[in-house]
Amino acid sequence: MISPDAIANVSNSAYPRGTGTGSDERSDTLSADFETFLKMLTTQARYQDPLKPIDSTEYAAQLAQFSMVEQQLRTNDTLDALVSQMAVANLAALGGWVGMEARSASPVRFDGSPITLFPDPPQLAEEAFLVVRDAQDREVQRVAIPTTGEPVQWAGVDENGEPLPRGTYRFTVESHRGGEVIASDPAETFGRVVEAQIDGGDVYLLLDNGQTVSSHSITALRAPG
Repeated sequence: MISPDAIANVSNSAYPRGTGTGSDERSDTLSADFETFLKMLTTQARYQDPLKPIDSTEYAAQLAQFSMVEQQLRTNDTLDALVSQMAVANLAALGGWVGMEARSASPVRFDGSPITLFPDPPQLAEEAFLVVRDAQDREVQRVAIPTTGEPVQWAGVDENGEPLPRGTYRFTVESHRGGEVIASDPAETFGRVVEAQIDGGDVYLLLDNGQTVSSHSITALRAPG
């Protein structure tokens, strides 16, 4: 009778540990082990005691155990194939982001050209101000804007018409009612996506202004124009 240890050895050889082998190598190993297993059964049947024949149910149990090993291995191969397909699909999805213009509330790099901003003050606001802060979080400008929420152009010049220094700026819409601040929300702007990455299952986008934003923070997407 083939011992349970022999079956276990066949199972272990079908799952090599820490070798990093592919599904083709595992399939070859399984085929060789199955042939060895059949030879063991044939030899056992040939030299069994005619007066004490082996119970057929034991044969069936051994074959069923090996069949389970074979089925598990093929299931693992199928899962490996699915993971590979998902990785390819994720890469294709990342490629769709690159080159597009994504709208978010990230800081903006000012290069001397006007910047289009998308404020969204609450409907109860009686006044709204665009508050501009530099990379050191210092307020450098405060400009009154309409409370209707239409896009506004920030020219990047001071009250004397002189251009502000180039660099990274952050924009906040401060809303007032009855002389009190009722909301302070970031103003959004578009930035071109130059790189897309997957980290921990989330997609992160590198914009042309050097900022990295999560795809969850993107509120609009458009073709470059």
